[in-house]
Amino acid sequence: MGYIQILDHPLIQHKISLLRDKNTGTKEFKELVSEIAMLMCYEATRNLPLKEIEVETPISVAKTNVISGRKLAFVPILRAGLGMVEGVMELVPAAKVGHIGIYRDPVTHKAVEYYCKLPSDIEERDVIVVDPMLATGTSAIDAIHTIKRHGVTQIKFMCIIAAPEGIKALQEAHPDIAIYCGVCDERLNDQLYIVPGLGDAGDRIFGTK
Repeated sequence: MGYIQILDHPLIQHKISLLRDKNTGTKEFKELVSEIAMLMCYEATRNLPLKEIEVETPISVAKTNVISGRKLAFVPILRAGLGMVEGVMELVPAAKVGHIGIYRDPVTHKAVEYYCKLPSDIEERDVIVVDPMLATGTSAIDAIHTIKRHGVTQIKFMCIIAAPEGIKALQEAHPDIAIYCGVCDERLNDQLYIVPGLGDAGDRIFGTK
């Protein structure tokens, strides 16, 4: 199976607790999603390769490290994934952003892709796919299939809350993908919502019902 890391940093866990609260309003919810995404991105980019350069300081010349190799791209799964973009871009402002729109068919519960716009050089980049929730895994699986068809070989998936069913499905479909997750919850209910979860992330980010 693919690599999975549960990011148990106290700040991430504290902010997830605030996200879960049904009384947390849209403004605060949106800010929390962005903040959590930034903290998670810090961990997800921990293994980026470095190269040594020389920099002239006001005192002397320092041998120091900068990121080397391939550049990054973030791909949010619309629409809830948009809530994580601001946070990750604060951390990596030079990254490019693609968008994949997917909705779950209310009858079949299958993923239906309705939009895809990726950077023209996406195949030259390491890609981090972001979506607050990993429930059944169908949207993440479909999005990653699409990204792979564009020639991308280095892909990570980052979510805030996951269900065991979604993790299992994603690992089976894409065993080469590293998954970064804030917390793994108990299960999916009959409506395929994560329990205890936080409700519909898209509705809570954008104030819709």
